[in-house]
Amino acid sequence: MATAAASTVHEPSAREIRLVIAASSAGTVFEWYDFFIYGTLAALIGAAFFPSDNETLQILLVWAGFAVGFGFRPLGAILFGFLGDKLGRKYTFLVTVTLMGVATAGVGLIPTAATIGIAAPIIVILFRILQGLALGGEYGGAAIYVAEHAPPEKRGFYTSFIQASVVGGFVLSILVVLVCRALIPPDEFVEWGWRVPFLLSLILLAISLWMRFKLSESPVFQAMKEAGETAGNPFIESFTYPGNKKRIFVALFGITGVLTTIWYTAFFSSLSFLRGPMRMEEGLVELVMLISGGIAMSFYIVVGRWSDRVGRKKPIIVGALLTLVLIFPLFWAMGQLANPGLHRTAQNAPVLVNGADCSFDPFAEVQATSCGRVLQDLTALGVPYDLRGEWDEQTIDIGESSMEYGNLSDENRRSEIQSALENQGYDFSVQTPPLPNILGIIGLLLGFGVLSALTYGSVAALLAEMFPPQIRYSSLSIPYHIGAGYLGGFLPLIAGYIQARSGDVYAGLWYTWAVVAFGAAVAWWGIKGGPPREFSDEHS
Repeated sequence: MATAAASTVHEPSAREIRLVIAASSAGTVFEWYDFFIYGTLAALIGAAFFPSDNETLQILLVWAGFAVGFGFRPLGAILFGFLGDKLGRKYTFLVTVTLMGVATAGVGLIPTAATIGIAAPIIVILFRILQGLALGGEYGGAAIYVAEHAPPEKRGFYTSFIQASVVGGFVLSILVVLVCRALIPPDEFVEWGWRVPFLLSLILLAISLWMRFKLSESPVFQAMKEAGETAGNPFIESFTYPGNKKRIFVALFGITGVLTTIWYTAFFSSLSFLRGPMRMEEGLVELVMLISGGIAMSFYIVVGRWSDRVGRKKPIIVGALLTLVLIFPLFWAMGQLANPGLHRTAQNAPVLVNGADCSFDPFAEVQATSCGRVLQDLTALGVPYDLRGEWDEQTIDIGESSMEYGNLSDENRRSEIQSALENQGYDFSVQTPPLPNILGIIGLLLGFGVLSALTYGSVAALLAEMFPPQIRYSSLSIPYHIGAGYLGGFLPLIAGYIQARSGDVYAGLWYTWAVVAFGAAVAWWGIKGGPPREFSDEHS
């Protein structure tokens, strides 16, 4: 069936290919911009819609809202995958980009929690759900649309522009925020200016729709439709087609699980790490991420083209194994360059918290014990600590000094602890590292960009080649968005929780390490080696 449909495909002209890549990539940039702008402005989103006296809880609630959008991506994949396999690729991702643009602009219009109370975060979550549904249909549509226009020998190269466009959405979100910060006074940006990047999505939506309306339907889908070979129920057939369960398992854990955790660690974990515990100046962090992300976009294209020669498996395996070796050293080095004083002070004056029944619940508005409240303060300050919970005395040892915290009032506790830490050399001022350090951080981020490109650059071509055309949209989108939605989308929340509970700013990286280790084993077992080939060749 797949062979019959594929054999009638018209080979697009060079001009048609350029239009397909440009329109699909631009739409992907705009749609991911809409999704990422929420994460880029996480701190201001938290203050506006999720205010809390527990700063750790406030940022975790923001990341929970971020995760909710990802959590609904699989449902969007099922819905829009069904429509894409039944009605066509083009009109399905016209719907997804419209839904995303409207939902993103809506976030920019919601009154704050101070104005309308609990309704504010509820409305934010509803818009995030709509964004997740839209994104669940976007990637599969754009990737398949380009893949089905591309000649087999250039499929990795052509589809790599879609992968680069995902990074492009992140870079665009950073660029827009930087421009808005430059044009809007700081106080006004905090008060209302942060809404402008959300409202700009309406302009991006108009551009994207104009470009995508100029496209024709995928030639592979047209051929299947003319031959009467479209799927009856793409969702059900995705799980009943011979061999597809294994392919979906491999796509979920061996491909998507690897690429998505590396991607979000490389970009969002780095962003949060530099702005949070390392205390780098926000504008400088955004500039560093803009430069490194902009350069890293080219890596995905290089890897996509390389995969046309060496196959799709090799880059993914190499990238996954290198990540297991390098993820901790890259972050350790970045921390030392971003805030070298913190690293030295933490070694010279380590913090040890003593107290019985001492634990910190990051999701609690108020901690149950005074020791828990101390841990909350240390976490908010970004100070690493060790815990000796079996001791009855309520003290904080900072290097050679010690202070009792049992009698500190809630109003003065944070300032007293911070003062004691400062007396031992801890510096809580905003950091502006020297130029060599900044260049070093950019270099380390580019290292992460290479790891991400290796595991992501060829994926659109690989996934398109793994599944039969008549159920390709559904079969590709479902595992991709389950993996990206849950394994990747919940990464900031899970990593943040691990970090908060442990007191170690690097502990959250173990989540990425574990997912990538399992995924590398699955990829080694399940991805076919050798040169790229059509799905029909796999079953000839």
